[in-house]
Amino acid sequence: MKSISKILLVLAVLLVGVASVSARKAPGSKVGAEFSTLVFDFGTVNADKGSVEHKFIMTNTGTQPVAILTAVPSCGCTVADYSKKPIEPGEATTIKVKFNLAGQRGEINKDVKLRLKSASATERVTLKIKGVVIP
Repeated sequence: MKSISKILLVLAVLLVGVASVSARKAPGSKVGAEFSTLVFDFGTVNADKGSVEHKFIMTNTGTQPVAILTAVPSCGCTVADYSKKPIEPGEATTIKVKFNLAGQRGEINKDVKLRLKSASATERVTLKIKGVVIP
């Protein structure tokens, strides 16, 4: 009888864990934004290339305009360019992230932290670029 109680307890704990994982919302969903991807892997590149860039696409899937208030890179070698005007429902915008390869080597993991705002919510979303730079 004790072993059945233990099994039921373990099953209950597992169900609670699965429910909490499935309850997590996609980044951006709080303000009504959806991203085509949150991570871009530029692979292995030679530092002589100068720079790499990627355009992250954000679509407003909500019913209110969404503004990108800030886009803060994790270092000075990364720059984010984005529209300063609100994105209307159903429209999309790009956040261009450019990474300067000069002086870089080895495995690279950089972030751009976005602060998004709609009329009813604010949210932070992190975009990531990664890869390997060879001198």
